[in-house]
Amino acid sequence: MRFLAFALITFLFVNLLTSCVDPIELTLNGTVNTLVVDGTITNRAEPQIIRINRSKADPLTGRFGSVPITKATVEVLVDSVNVIPCHETEAGSYQLPSDFKGQIGHSYQLRFTLSDGTHYQSTPQIMPAVPAIDRVSSQYNSASLPVELALTGGYRGGHDVYIDWKDPANEQNYYRWEWKLWEKQSWCRSCQQGVYAVNAILDHVYKDKTFYVSGDALYENCFVPTNYFEAGQPPFTTGLYVYDYPCRMECWEILYSSALNVFDDQFSNGGLITKRKIAQIPYYDSTACLVEIRQLSLTKPAYSYFKRFQDQTQTTNGLTDPIPSAPVGNIQNLGNSQEHVVGYFTASAVSAVRHWIDRKDVIGLPFGQTDPTGPSKLPGSELFYSLNLRQPTPEPIYPYPNIRILGGPPRPVTAICVPSDSRTPFKPDGWQE
Repeated sequence: MRFLAFALITFLFVNLLTSCVDPIELTLNGTVNTLVVDGTITNRAEPQIIRINRSKADPLTGRFGSVPITKATVEVLVDSVNVIPCHETEAGSYQLPSDFKGQIGHSYQLRFTLSDGTHYQSTPQIMPAVPAIDRVSSQYNSASLPVELALTGGYRGGHDVYIDWKDPANEQNYYRWEWKLWEKQSWCRSCQQGVYAVNAILDHVYKDKTFYVSGDALYENCFVPTNYFEAGQPPFTTGLYVYDYPCRMECWEILYSSALNVFDDQFSNGGLITKRKIAQIPYYDSTACLVEIRQLSLTKPAYSYFKRFQDQTQTTNGLTDPIPSAPVGNIQNLGNSQEHVVGYFTASAVSAVRHWIDRKDVIGLPFGQTDPTGPSKLPGSELFYSLNLRQPTPEPIYPYPNIRILGGPPRPVTAICVPSDSRTPFKPDGWQE
């Protein structure tokens, strides 16, 4: 899932990468150039996405960056027979057909070719079954977030989430947990060096050297003017500025877990497992939220990979710690066995349960009220601060904004909630307001 790609790339950026047994051999002299792959086939009716990026260090400065791999040919081989092609939905993200979902007991293998003709493939993965989650509960904890995941200023408040489930007897089971969080969003667009325009702005049309002129065609985007040095064009404003625009419709921000959490049932095989803590949900906002807890099955090799990765990210606390290595996954360059690829392609059955957190048990302030400059009285400012570390700056009525528009809806305008994997205008199932 998307959180894993973030975790893998962050791991490469933050840590000094050297070699032990099997890990990547990388140095810090600006030569890091590593392919990072994240993909999990599930048995749920949901987008099945493969993400391919390259972690690179600038040869001059040594600074790390992530570059999405575009224009690759990506496919999944099912049961060694059926080839399912993927299409690129955004840079570095390749999605299987919308009606595709995996099946327990079937085999899946990732194959892809980069635009330069380099071929890669994973080992085949057979999807194991996963037991259902029986119960979900949550409790506020002022020190919920691990130290390494603390928010700005060391803030660690959040809700610990626990689950119960019956572990199958007489078989070895391996688990991984993820979460997906919906928070009510009140601010839908930020425009830097521009203003939000509902309608398209007419090219080279001005009024009184003061206004840009709106047309009738829908635009719904930030308008950032280009300086054509024309006599009638309004003057340009120097200096950086940003205007934030409230949502025109209901909108929800979607946030994802960013830490690995895996489990081996060797000491509880066949038992009822209760109050297993599997998530920490940050206390961003004083209003209620909805979280989906996902329990995924893993094969033993996949568990070993993720467990090693989890142990390394949790035990690296400072410069005095041993230098960790980035685990090499199950994807190989077919023409160059010496190239190490980070990431693991898996096939996992999923049990998912949505849980409403009303946050009525909280003592203390949410992170969104910890701004050193003081809180804002604007609606939705707590979540806005949590995500942006600043307060919203609405387009002013007077003094006039830096860019003025003639025509179109009265200003300041509102912005639409654009559907994406991090935002939705559709009320999520389980939302209780």
